[in-house]
Amino acid sequence: MFSPDAWRRNTPLYEATRTLPFNRELADGTLPMPAFRHYIVQDAHYLVGFAQALALAAAKSDRPDHVVQFATAAVVAIEVERTLHTDYFTRFGLSAAEVAATAPTPVTHHYVCFLLASGFREPLAVHLAALLPCFWIYREIGRDIHGRAGSDNPYRAWIDTYAGEDFSRAVDAMIAVRSEAGAKERDAMHAAFARAAQLEWMFWDSAYREATWPV
Repeated sequence: MFSPDAWRRNTPLYEATRTLPFNRELADGTLPMPAFRHYIVQDAHYLVGFAQALALAAAKSDRPDHVVQFATAAVVAIEVERTLHTDYFTRFGLSAAEVAATAPTPVTHHYVCFLLASGFREPLAVHLAALLPCFWIYREIGRDIHGRAGSDNPYRAWIDTYAGEDFSRAVDAMIAVRSEAGAKERDAMHAAFARAAQLEWMFWDSAYREATWPV
């Protein structure tokens, strides 16, 4: 099976992501608010692109149940952007116009372009492999942080969202998707999964450093 094999191959990368300063400090509630503010604005941009990439997966699918699954996941991604993010934007005193006017960072831009390119250029199986790390890594990070975070953690709403059962069921559904693939396509799937996992690491690291375009 592709999914368990892909996870095993990328376990060291997941561990490196889990132990990033951003996630360590998010768990103990000491993450500086400017870093989380940077993250949540960029995540708003990312989730729009992620929803578009899921919509492409729905369009490429032949099975009606998969069309519904991917299209529903695209809707949920936008709903998260409009609920969880909007709550934090209110806390930070950010208007929708200010968020929209904040440019995607290099990592956000690259990650979104990677997912959209895979949707337009790659077979469905490869595209799904590129989408899977965002689901899977977020769930495992959410669970890990949930197990260590106190009830008074200022980022509790974010933690509860990604450690919750609703999100977990969506992740299980993505992991369970089966796609026929030959050896060459399987190699491309593993490459896509690994690249997306790298970009997950980079996204959190970039937020912690509050990185922007250097020029």
